[in-house]
Amino acid sequence: MNWIKNFVRPKIRSILGVKREVPENMWIKDPDSGQMVFYKDLEANQFVIPGSGYHMRMPPDHRLKTMFDDGAFEAIALPQVPTDPLRFRDERKYADRLKEARQKTGREDCVLAAQGNLDGLPVTIAVQDFAFMGGSLGMAAGEAIVTAMRRAVERRTPFIFFISSGGARMQEGVISLMQLPRTTVAVQELRAAKLPYIVVITHPTTGGVTASYAMLGDIHIAEPGSLIGFAGQRVIEQTIREKLPPGFQRAEYLQEHGMVDMVVHRHQIRETVSRLVRLLSKAPAVEKSDSTALVPAAAS
Repeated sequence: MNWIKNFVRPKIRSILGVKREVPENMWIKDPDSGQMVFYKDLEANQFVIPGSGYHMRMPPDHRLKTMFDDGAFEAIALPQVPTDPLRFRDERKYADRLKEARQKTGREDCVLAAQGNLDGLPVTIAVQDFAFMGGSLGMAAGEAIVTAMRRAVERRTPFIFFISSGGARMQEGVISLMQLPRTTVAVQELRAAKLPYIVVITHPTTGGVTASYAMLGDIHIAEPGSLIGFAGQRVIEQTIREKLPPGFQRAEYLQEHGMVDMVVHRHQIRETVSRLVRLLSKAPAVEKSDSTALVPAAAS
């Protein structure tokens, strides 16, 4: 049966030119329990596994639609940058890696930014996409972050940043590292304008990104189970020659030790961010009936 399914049927389809009707990602496996979840059910539950509450990575466009009123927002035009400033090559050309990532995600780089309303209050939101080369910070991402933050300053809106990254993009060398102070200066511009800067850290957030704008917010929110840190656990253990405690570098551990302010279930993030933005902006609170409150499907 496997031979017929895996060899004969695809061969017949290729000969007849029949397109595959079932998408490859129709079912998603829960990394914790191994449970198979129908993709549409997962999407409807904001990419949280219904049974275990495990937070899968959420696509940036879904994230933006979830945060803005009625899912309506205006994308911020981001500046173009040189594709391969150092003409870098390791096993493959960096230009080829970029081309593949763009084809895979349909985006120019890992940062998307948009403006719109959150419970009636104008806000600017940026999302870092781990699916694009691990959300690594390069020249394009740095320009996008600086542009989005300065747009928030121009429009006098709070800035909300959903972060997921493996750190600086090695293929751009020192140019990538230069984005760390540049984005830090942009954060200072938000601060000078007395605009709220709220960071939502998602899984995973590591490297130089953690050492810069990811930890410079007025409020730091983390999604449950998110890996957050600078160096990897193995590197730290080899350096200090000690075994690290259970849960080290996870969101809950960091909250206990004061590195993040709160760990919030994804179903509650919109409500929490809205409340914090209004508190920091000294805007009137939004009154909602209990019947419209969004309750996690499997809060643990």
